[in-house]
Amino acid sequence: MSLLAIENLSVEIGPRSNPVKIVDRVSLSIDKGETLGLVGESGCGKTITAMSSIGLLPSTTPCSVSGSVKFCGAELINASDHELRQLWGNRIGVVFQNPMTSLNPSLTIGFQLTEVLRLHRSLQTAEVQQTVLQMLGRVGINQPEQRLLQYPHELSGGQRQRVMIAMALMCRPDLLIADEPTTALDVTLQLQIMQLLRSLRNEMGLGVLLITHDLGLVAEFCDRVVVMYAGRIVEVAPIKDLFKSPRHPYTIGLLNSVIHMGTAKDNRLPIIDGAAANLRARKSGCAFYDRCKSATAKCKDHTPVLTAQADASVACWNPQS
Repeated sequence: MSLLAIENLSVEIGPRSNPVKIVDRVSLSIDKGETLGLVGESGCGKTITAMSSIGLLPSTTPCSVSGSVKFCGAELINASDHELRQLWGNRIGVVFQNPMTSLNPSLTIGFQLTEVLRLHRSLQTAEVQQTVLQMLGRVGINQPEQRLLQYPHELSGGQRQRVMIAMALMCRPDLLIADEPTTALDVTLQLQIMQLLRSLRNEMGLGVLLITHDLGLVAEFCDRVVVMYAGRIVEVAPIKDLFKSPRHPYTIGLLNSVIHMGTAKDNRLPIIDGAAANLRARKSGCAFYDRCKSATAKCKDHTPVLTAQADASVACWNPQS
């Protein structure tokens, strides 16, 4: 049984009279001890897929979520707030995308970190303090005792990001959703944080959903990769297969746009022509049609279905061999 199993997840946002389908029939799974990378352009639906699957879409936004999301076999779609709150921060940890706004500016770092343990663990005050200090140390926070007394605005962006990671891991969850977890960190600290996540994954059998634009991190730390475009999955493959022989034209474009060591400084990087698909004007056919150099008439009129091929899956009428 998969740790997280998402089947035909669709998310529509906006008034019922004119909703916009942000996520369209997405299916993916994560096993215990596995790191799954979720990649694609900004606005392709990566974060919405992750947050909607665990019931964390903003309550102020009118939306409709359909499909099935099972965590350890239990259905999360239409689960009650009480049931979801038993999971958030406890069995499911989340590192949110923007560390500048993810912490409460009116509460100290110590209060926000210890709150997680007070809600989900029956520990004495001394044990809570010790657990928090140990986790802050593991994510690279110097002078952790002093940081507990500070407010978010007194910390740098990188320090806030590390605090968010510590908070997400505090209860040693089964699943970690990491949305751009190294955005505000320098390269050295990025490596330290990702090595920490890998260490905890191996130690606890932690499943990790890594949402990122950094294909270097994906290549180094993920077991499988899901590529999204315009709210749909276009390719799924083991990490080595994806980088060695990508099959979808969009995946090929993403990989070609990565700078490699030894690239001549006067060489221009390949680009994907055109602009990202307008989800408000979603039409039949492949959403990548207008930008694809391999497109045919069939691509314009018929939506490709994600089809399994060996260990990988691709949604394309003309996949590369």
